[in-house]
Amino acid sequence: MPDPIVFSGGPSGGWRVMRQSAVHGEELPPVARLDKGAGKLGDASWTLSGVASNLRYTMAAEKRVLDATPSVLGRPGATRAALIPITKSAAWWGMAQDERRTVLEDQSRHIAIGSDYLSVISRQLVHCRDQPGARFDFLTWFEFAPADEPRFDELLAKLRATAEWRFVEHEVELRLEKVT
Repeated sequence: MPDPIVFSGGPSGGWRVMRQSAVHGEELPPVARLDKGAGKLGDASWTLSGVASNLRYTMAAEKRVLDATPSVLGRPGATRAALIPITKSAAWWGMAQDERRTVLEDQSRHIAIGSDYLSVISRQLVHCRDQPGARFDFLTWFEFAPADEPRFDELLAKLRATAEWRFVEHEVELRLEKVT
């Protein structure tokens, strides 16, 4: 069974929000802190939830690359993070899976681009499209060291310049710093 993941935004939590902005679509209500866990914080202004699930769209050779450089969350130096909730358009979901794969990897190189950063940026994809009341399709979580934030910015710029991003209709970015 997939693991549930809950992001609670409010006045408390283990991550301080450094900045929050809408990239496409409307903003989430601003919050000071974020918590990532299995349950909602009682003082949360909003929650986003989903499940960490199996790999999708990933071919065997790509899986071998991902497995060779595992994305380990909670590394000691990874005191920065980003939560990027994303919703894709009806046109995206109206395509067959092989058509989405063509846009995702053949045209956009999403997996290949991300693989170039695995040694310094840990990531977790949370699926929520099929969750009741979900506002987003995916909740993308990244952790990295402060010194690697420019590499993270580079990764985002490359992904946002791809053909795949034509199908993103709602995207919010929260930049975070671990509370010590």
